[in-house]
Amino acid sequence: MEPRPWHRFYRPGAATGIGDDRITLVDMLRRRVAASPDLPAAIYGEQVVSFAQVSAQVDVMGRGLVRLGLAPGDRVLLMVPNCPAYIVAYYGILAAGGTVVPVNPLYVPREVAHIAADSGARMLVVADAIRERAAGIGVERTVVVRMLGGAPGAGEIAMEDVMAGEGGALPPGNPDAPASLQYTGGTTGLPKGAVLTHRNLVANVNQLAAFAEPVAPGAERVLTILPLSHVFGMTCCMHLGIAQGNCLVLQPRFDIDAVMAAIRRHKITAFPGVPTMYVAVLNYPRAEEYGIDSIRSLSSGGAPLPHQVADTFVHRFGASIGEGYGLSEASPVTHSNPGWARREGTVGIPLPDTDARIVDLETGTRVLPPGEDGELCIRGPQVMAGYWNQPEATAAALRDGWLHTGDIARMDADGYFSIVDRKKDMIIVSGYNVYPREVEEVLYQHPAVLEAAAVGVADGYRGEAVQAHVALKPGQSVDAEALVAFCRERLAPFKIPRQVHFHPELPKSGAGKILRRALQGR
Repeated sequence: MEPRPWHRFYRPGAATGIGDDRITLVDMLRRRVAASPDLPAAIYGEQVVSFAQVSAQVDVMGRGLVRLGLAPGDRVLLMVPNCPAYIVAYYGILAAGGTVVPVNPLYVPREVAHIAADSGARMLVVADAIRERAAGIGVERTVVVRMLGGAPGAGEIAMEDVMAGEGGALPPGNPDAPASLQYTGGTTGLPKGAVLTHRNLVANVNQLAAFAEPVAPGAERVLTILPLSHVFGMTCCMHLGIAQGNCLVLQPRFDIDAVMAAIRRHKITAFPGVPTMYVAVLNYPRAEEYGIDSIRSLSSGGAPLPHQVADTFVHRFGASIGEGYGLSEASPVTHSNPGWARREGTVGIPLPDTDARIVDLETGTRVLPPGEDGELCIRGPQVMAGYWNQPEATAAALRDGWLHTGDIARMDADGYFSIVDRKKDMIIVSGYNVYPREVEEVLYQHPAVLEAAAVGVADGYRGEAVQAHVALKPGQSVDAEALVAFCRERLAPFKIPRQVHFHPELPKSGAGKILRRALQGR
């Protein structure tokens, strides 16, 4: 890659490129085991598992899945909260040659069914506590992770039984094969699967490792609250942890009491999170007494970090939160704020082997100079292969080797990037993407609703919250509480409208399209 203005802000001795490490994620795990088998890979409650234990379980899980009939290229839904079984299942699917389709454990049946149908998944690995959300989705086999200890139901098989007995032979790995279908929305329509290959994900891990200060294996204890089903947690906690020999302190959900106890008990050194998590820490009684000063690395992503939160963290704890940028289509990280040259109000500079530019909004072909606002485009080895079975969407996003993010940004003269606006109409709630059309489709299912629009509104805790605007059919009535209850049955909790506003009719363009932006602030 040719020299770029941001290269001079890399740490001394850091390379601007990473080369082409043609290995699979499973190979990456095996490298770690060969180097440091006895280091702790994960802590979950009182359970501690080493890298050697994880690797052995992955191989057994992979052989068990082959015995069940999983073939190379088959997709497997993985719907499990953060726990060691998630890591074993994820890498076991890959070892068997399969492709992981991570599913948010908060999703409701309608959402799970769409991902199952779109991906063509043959199998499902699901936690017993939430398996009813994935009932009737049409997969051939269901593997149950028994977190509650109950027996599997009819047609189900326990994960430990998959790992028992003789298994099939593991196929050779292919770095160019899809490792994960990471479902993401875009500006309209239902979520679509970003195809992330082993090379994409290994490259992003190597980019992050090359960019940051070197860390000795075993030195980092990473507070892992980010769902491993989310691309941020998947790469920055799980994959990076395996590559670097970090210990993941796994939390199945965000519970502030458990988080603060984990920080104190395990002397956490790294805390990747979303802004709402940092807000909760700031508001925790006597937070200073929980050893937050042990944390060397705080990184925020998933949603814009309010300046007030970042400033208060520094003043109270002496710890700076580094903000970065990424998206599912880029595995996900493309930009990071270097700790030695952090620039507030920006998402930092591109990672090694990552090129970025700002283009005009009209044509997407004219490169803009520093200081001008336009669309952010990314090029690098972490960029997805495309969208699963969506050639038109792929062609629109990937043009001449560049990923068009749809985000509006600017670059300063030094190569630091700032996000000015996000993908049109998208709402980010606690780091999760909420796509208005999906909420609107549920609202339209209510028999009293004539017109519906969903917009984002500022929320001091979540960053943004969903606000619904509806017009009712003549002669029909429904109150806000009933409409919210209707949505609660059909949407994940973070997608449910927090406010409902009723209108005689919704504003529209000359072509009859509802104008969401005209509803902002109303």
